[in-house]
Amino acid sequence: MTLQQSDPIRSGGAKPPPAGRVGKAGSAVADPTAREVLRRTDPVLRELIDARPDFHPRAWLDQLPALDAFGTLMFQVVGQQLSVSATRTFVSRLQQRFGGSMPSPQELLAADPQELRASGMSTRKGATLRALAERFVDGRLSDKSFAHMTDEEIEAALTEVPGIGPWTAHGFLIVALDRPDMLLPGDLALRRTVERAYGFDHLPTDDEMVQVAERWRPYRSLAVSYLFAFEFEKGT
Repeated sequence: MTLQQSDPIRSGGAKPPPAGRVGKAGSAVADPTAREVLRRTDPVLRELIDARPDFHPRAWLDQLPALDAFGTLMFQVVGQQLSVSATRTFVSRLQQRFGGSMPSPQELLAADPQELRASGMSTRKGATLRALAERFVDGRLSDKSFAHMTDEEIEAALTEVPGIGPWTAHGFLIVALDRPDMLLPGDLALRRTVERAYGFDHLPTDDEMVQVAERWRPYRSLAVSYLFAFEFEKGT
C-alpha cells in the first residue's frame, strides 16, 4: 500500500494521541507554526498551504476504526503494495473472520493460518503478521514501550520482523504515533507527486527525495500531507 492509502500526516507541534491508538483523531487543523515554517522554506508548499487554509492532515483517520499499535501494524502489512480501497477490502474480510473487529495478537496466533489466507492475504503477509503477534505476546513489542522509544529505535525493532521494511516502519510512526518529522522517500505515490509538483523531468530517486525534503524539517510529515492532498485533488 503506498502512502496515498496510508497517508496524510501530522501537523507538527500538535499534542500526539495516546501511543498506538489510531482513529477518530482527524479534527485538528494543521498547526499554524508548522504551516508557517513550511511556507517560508518552500515556495511550492506555500502555494499548497495557502490554497488550503482549513486543512486537516489526519482527517482520513476518521474513516478507520480505533486501532492499537498491533492493529495499526496489521493495517500497514495488509496494505503493502495495495491501494487504499483494496486494503480496506482485505481488512474488512479479516474483521469478518474475527467477529467484526481486528484480532488481538493472541487471537491471531490461536487462529488457523488458513483464516488469513481465506481473507485474501498472501502466505508471506500472514507469516509477517504471526511474527508480529508473537512479539506483542512475549513483550518484545508493546504500545507502552513504543511511547518511550525514539523513531530510530522503533524502526530498528520493527524491521527485525521478516516482511517489515523501512516503509512499513515509517508508516507506523506517522499513523500510530503521529511523529512529526517522517519521510517515505521510496513511496511511489509520493515520488510521483514530487515529480509533478517540483518540475522533475524524471521520477526522483530516494536521494533526491531526501534532498527536497530537507527544507521541510522538522515538519516533514505535514509537508507530505499537503503533497498527498494535492495529488488526490488532481484525481490521479
